[in-house]
Amino acid sequence: MASSLTNSETAADASTASSTSHSTSRGVAEPHTAHPDNYGAKRTLLLYITLSALMACTALATDIFLPGVPEITAELGSGEELMITSFLLGFALAQLILGPVSDRVGRKIPLSAGMIVFALGSAWCAIADTMPELIIARVLQAVGACTGPMLARAIVRDLYEGTRAAQVLSTLMLIMALAPILGPLMGGFLVVAGGWRWTFWAISAVALIIFGLILFLPESLPPAKRDSGSIPSAFVNYPVLFRNGPFMRYVLCVCFYYISIYAFITNSSTVYITHFGVDPRYYGLLFGMNMIGVMSLTAFNKRWVKSYSLRGILKVATLVATVAGVALATTGVTGVGGLWGVVVTVFFVFGMNGVVAACTNAAALNSVEPAVAGTAAALLGSFQYGSGIISSLLLALSPLNAVESMAVMMFAGTALSALMVWLPSRRRNAR
Repeated sequence: MASSLTNSETAADASTASSTSHSTSRGVAEPHTAHPDNYGAKRTLLLYITLSALMACTALATDIFLPGVPEITAELGSGEELMITSFLLGFALAQLILGPVSDRVGRKIPLSAGMIVFALGSAWCAIADTMPELIIARVLQAVGACTGPMLARAIVRDLYEGTRAAQVLSTLMLIMALAPILGPLMGGFLVVAGGWRWTFWAISAVALIIFGLILFLPESLPPAKRDSGSIPSAFVNYPVLFRNGPFMRYVLCVCFYYISIYAFITNSSTVYITHFGVDPRYYGLLFGMNMIGVMSLTAFNKRWVKSYSLRGILKVATLVATVAGVALATTGVTGVGGLWGVVVTVFFVFGMNGVVAACTNAAALNSVEPAVAGTAAALLGSFQYGSGIISSLLLALSPLNAVESMAVMMFAGTALSALMVWLPSRRRNAR
């Protein structure tokens, strides 16, 4: 087990080469189960839609209610940072348990249960009467929601390898990017039409729809491919993963990048609506602009992964994001450029997530064996979304104003992310 979890960094980086030995003449990795490309057009479309919806669970739970944050704090009291932090805490910790479980029992059972819990937690948020109650409900909401992106990544790893996995993840991100575009727009109109509680009822309804889609999702990890040990024994894989240098490099890369992403998600409504006076309905448009950048870069990334190594792509993407982060920090601190100075620079930082998320996820999961993909995806997701806890807490403790705090945090996150892929590895130096 240990040897299989410590593949060389070169194998993870040069995914094209690694996938060649596992590919058909079409360049598609040999399946662990019946290959999705053989499902037929309708079944393949359903698979992609379901996986995209699962990947979008996090955006769904965090973006729709954002236009209502000022109204929530006015009614229930302050605590907007804790609304994000509590969700991310539940999201990060629950994955560490449910990921290993999925390696033992398959993907469908945890997914189905997760969506039911997601719906119930969202409904509880909708009827919460106090801020502490809302925060607790957000934790329950997160426990269910975390199964979506975590197990969607594991399913992709079950079915694909190397370059093909990166292409599929890019496709899924392209589709799921509609959620952050439509979510704030929908949320803004729901807040205006019926108040902030309507946003959580909408999340609950969508969670139930995703549950219905899961019923038609084929099991990607048949019994023969599952980790055969007991569920408690699965947790011994975590120390092994921590010692897997290539895996952890990509985990930390996306972790730091999401510190930047969640700095924006946490403070954007305050920055745009409260600081700059943007109407809640138009806030959704400004938020959605960023997802256009994500979708555009994701579409290009599907082509880039065919010709370049994942590490090479990540070097360029994180460098561009860092340069944009420098410009954003300068704009945020000095005030030069006002609202549009922030909007434009955030667009480049946020947009590069279309490359960073897909490539880091594919490279990280390609460095572990399929039998522990659920555990690896759990650890990856825990770091990825748990990083938002760090971001939210630092924003809450920051002596700077909302604009300055967000701008500086986004720059710091992109810079540290770039550091993970630009620093030479010890292994390469040894060679």
